[in-house]
Amino acid sequence: MSQEDPGGYPYQPYGAPYGQQPPPDYGYGYGYGYPPPPRSEGPRATAIVALVLNLLATVSCCNILAIPGAVCAGMALSRASTQETSARSLLVWSWILFGAGFALSFVVFMVLGLNGAFDD
Repeated sequence: MSQEDPGGYPYQPYGAPYGQQPPPDYGYGYGYGYPPPPRSEGPRATAIVALVLNLLATVSCCNILAIPGAVCAGMALSRASTQETSARSLLVWSWILFGAGFALSFVVFMVLGLNGAFDD
């Protein structure tokens, strides 16, 4: 009995020996296809995170350097879709100001603590 498969291969009964099975048809419609290309948010998502964290640091920790960091992040957010390289450099400065502000706050609290400013 020579039945033809829609893929163009002859019908093979279940359990046919390995060497006698036809190769699978990897043409159109097989499996799930190619995976989608990786999604690149670019600097937009990082700008939003930097803006939120800089504003939170300004409000909660009195971080003076977070104010220009938030300004840099806001400018980067506005330039994210048109000037990507400029937005990335603004984001780098925003993160630098964010980290420097926390380092400065840590040093100030350590100096105040060692000098006895927090003693009652």
